Amino acid sequence: MYEQHRDTLDKALSAIAERAYWSAFPESPSPRVYGEGAAERGKEAFEAYLGKPFPLTQPGPQVGAERSPYGIDLGVTYPATDVETLIATARAAMPAWRDAGPPARALTCVEIIKRLNERSFEIANAVQHTTGQAFVMAFQAGGPHAQDRALEAVAYGYAAMTSSAERTRWEKPGKGDPVVMDKKFTVVPRGVALVIGCNTFPTWNAYPGLFASLVTGNPVIVKPHPRAVLPLAITVQVAREVLAEAGFEPGLVQLAAEEESRLASELATHPDVRIVDFTGSTEYGDWLERNARQALVHTEKAGVNTVVLDSTDSWRGMLGNIAFSLSLYSGQMCTAPQNILVPESGIDTDEGHKSFDDVASGLAGALGKLLGDDARAVELTGAIVNDAVLERVENAPSLGEVVVESRALKHPAFPDAVIRTPVVVKVDRSREDVYGREHFGPIAFLVPTSSTEESLEVLRRTTAARGALTASVYSTSPQVLDAAERAALEAGVNLSCNLTGGVFVNQSAAFSDYHGTGANPAATASLTDPGYVAGRFHLVQSRRPA
Repeated sequence: MYEQHRDTLDKALSAIAERAYWSAFPESPSPRVYGEGAAERGKEAFEAYLGKPFPLTQPGPQVGAERSPYGIDLGVTYPATDVETLIATARAAMPAWRDAGPPARALTCVEIIKRLNERSFEIANAVQHTTGQAFVMAFQAGGPHAQDRALEAVAYGYAAMTSSAERTRWEKPGKGDPVVMDKKFTVVPRGVALVIGCNTFPTWNAYPGLFASLVTGNPVIVKPHPRAVLPLAITVQVAREVLAEAGFEPGLVQLAAEEESRLASELATHPDVRIVDFTGSTEYGDWLERNARQALVHTEKAGVNTVVLDSTDSWRGMLGNIAFSLSLYSGQMCTAPQNILVPESGIDTDEGHKSFDDVASGLAGALGKLLGDDARAVELTGAIVNDAVLERVENAPSLGEVVVESRALKHPAFPDAVIRTPVVVKVDRSREDVYGREHFGPIAFLVPTSSTEESLEVLRRTTAARGALTASVYSTSPQVLDAAERAALEAGVNLSCNLTGGVFVNQSAAFSDYHGTGANPAATASLTDPGYVAGRFHLVQSRRPA
């Protein structure tokens, strides 16, 4: 298990330093990549879970209430292990895992990730039917992309733990014989870790925290969102199998399932829980930061992601790129753009000057062309994940002047799926009470500003106040691009410039792109950088005369 993964770990270590393109796991679901019949076997494995208890060897009564956004009751139940049993099991498993050392932990983690990759089609079906993502996106984001993020976290954790020697002989010269001591430095885990999963990206958002904690020696309790348990239950099952085969206690990774209670809060504030990773609402993230005081808390919350239009040398490419970004998974991504700031005098383009109204009609046309065919559009939009998102979409027209109406789409395979195209609303720049807060879902605001300078100031101000995970600018002016970079640095948000092709602002690539910064209110950490892993362990020294 160890030797066959050394090369993968070494390549991951190189990748986090170089930041160039590298991926350990192919993102294409083609049978030429994953083998003939892999897709069929994955679907069969998913369907075999439906309507019965999930095969996980943990104590507790069975709970479960997942319903697919595509209209299917999953009927899977999971053991609801009580809090004190979860904590006691985790603590008992920790000493042997700590003593195994960084290489053994890292290479065992790589084996877990490899086996998850082998079950990517199974996980993709589980992600699709708990989140509403279209299948290809569920495969990529829920499978290989999430697995790359997991491996990235393992690499950062291993690099941090091995940045200095484990042992040394220390000699201090003196008048007589030197003072000679043997010193030993041991990585000691912080303690029990808790990962609180989200409804929209249960694996992609959970894997960095799960594997960053595990590789640094901490046992992990995985608490999924009640509507997206199955993808993380499969993950926990795989991890426990590998850990047991490697001679460790499977209780190093446990599932904390619930239907609708306060389990996350009870766990997060337990005195023995020392690390909390959370993705979700600003309100609950803020609550965790205030109340889980005994723990290192990493949160990824809501943000106001902004696009600044100044000028472009690819009018159609710009509109197509923005339309795709607004439509991808119905905007149900923490990185999706929301506010589109345009000078009221319009912008210069390769097709001549375009007025503000031209921009509005051009965006409407791009969305119409992209989503005009229902059968094709649903493979981009997926389904609406929950009723709260649907309610926001339906209420959006009351916030301003509708530029692009949302419409319902019919899914050819799932007639009960709830699907909506994006709604775009024009709001006055004085209505920062509207566009200055997040409206999660397929909702965008077109805001006329007095100038590009004001647009950049709005970007800076709203990001500093409410946070953002992405920012984007379109300009042919080097001076404007430089000003946008300065605004992004001051606001602490990652910036994308002039995206007109196959790269989109709401997508980030493991081993190269940082997801979030921790430098604005949308997140307290970046996925993934050295700071994300460093606080998960301590170095404890022992020394004795040689």
